[in-house]
Amino acid sequence: MQDISGIPEEGQQLVNSYGDGGFRISGVRYDGNIIVLPNATSVWDIGSIEDLTVEALEPIINAVPAVEILLIGCGANMAFIDEGVRRALRTKGITIDSMDSGAAVRTYNVLLLEKRRVAAALIAF
Repeated sequence: MQDISGIPEEGQQLVNSYGDGGFRISGVRYDGNIIVLPNATSVWDIGSIEDLTVEALEPIINAVPAVEILLIGCGANMAFIDEGVRRALRTKGITIDSMDSGAAVRTYNVLLLEKRRVAAALIAF
């Protein structure tokens, strides 16, 4: 498991570690895929990055406050996101960046600590 450090504000969801099929968010272990918003973490019911649809991202699209940046952690390796999904989120004011899940959690933490409106949709590995 890779450890990550940083000091979040009260209630912020910081990724403490990842690997071994899951993530530790603000001290709580989650097995499997997750969605991390600045103020909440939830299980993400998606089988793999190939199953990604706009509907699978509704918790992020409907987040309050609104998300501006979505980091998609594709698992052990980066994958390309369908242009239709990118376009649909862009119309909602959300920019998508895809990368491997390790890079996504590190980037998420930096942006969170910079007080950006960021979310991460993460595939476990």
